[in-house]
Amino acid sequence: MAKPAKEAVPLNFVHQNAILCETIKKEQRHQKLHKDYRVNPFKKMHVLASKPNSNVEDDTQEDVAAPVFDDQYINIFKKAREVPTEKYEYPQTESQAYGWFTTPLIDSDRSDIRLHHPRTMSEVTKYMDAAWRLKEQSENMQ
Repeated sequence: MAKPAKEAVPLNFVHQNAILCETIKKEQRHQKLHKDYRVNPFKKMHVLASKPNSNVEDDTQEDVAAPVFDDQYINIFKKAREVPTEKYEYPQTESQAYGWFTTPLIDSDRSDIRLHHPRTMSEVTKYMDAAWRLKEQSENMQ
């Protein structure tokens, strides 16, 4: 036997309106209206040249007022472009810890053979150097 069809539950508009009002109140509580817009200093800016066929010369116009620079924006912009070692005293992540301290632990002494290993020419390396030069010369002649 077939099951009887469920009856459609009528919508309760009072409850639907209460849910909508609660949702709007939550959105307005966490929403912040920004009126001061600035360029993101953490995003790299690409300066483009003016149009080649333009008759307007930006630097030579006397009618144009000088641009007003915001000191706070300039400070944020400079801070964003700094190297992490200049921004922070200590590394902020474990990945930054590698290479954070770039000063050598000991001074390099070229006369100490334990730490200084210059390239040396042996008989084999001299032979191969001459062989490679001869091969390159013969290839360039052809």
